[in-house]
Amino acid sequence: MTTMKAAQKRAQAKVEYNAFLAACPSRKLLDRISDKWVVLILCALGGDNNAAQPGAAHADAPKAMRYSEIARLLAGVSQKMLTQTLRSLERDGLLTRTVTPTVPVTVSYELTDLGLSLHHVTRGLRSWAQTHMDEVLANREEHDARTS
Repeated sequence: MTTMKAAQKRAQAKVEYNAFLAACPSRKLLDRISDKWVVLILCALGGDNNAAQPGAAHADAPKAMRYSEIARLLAGVSQKMLTQTLRSLERDGLLTRTVTPTVPVTVSYELTDLGLSLHHVTRGLRSWAQTHMDEVLANREEHDARTS
């Protein structure tokens, strides 16, 4: 019986990742990163928050943000959901959490290189949704009129 080295096991596992299979860990990752709050947090930390404003030409550079800044930017997110989402993103290595011992304590979040690579994808999703929303709403209205 031959034993595999750790690198060989990782390489084999990578080949075997298939999100179409129920037991594949990449399916859980897809579930996490397709969440609207994850997409919006990544876009916020990636500097897209200014690009969301009418008349803004481009996104700013990625930057660290305090919890309160993220909460203000993401209208409608509950404190519990924001905290859970930030913790899960930290656990997955997509962002770092930095605590500065001030009074009161300052906590900031920043994308890691891995998080930044995912941000490039989520930026496109957010942009697509904003660009095509009128079309989607018109299609919904047309569909609902046909099926009523």
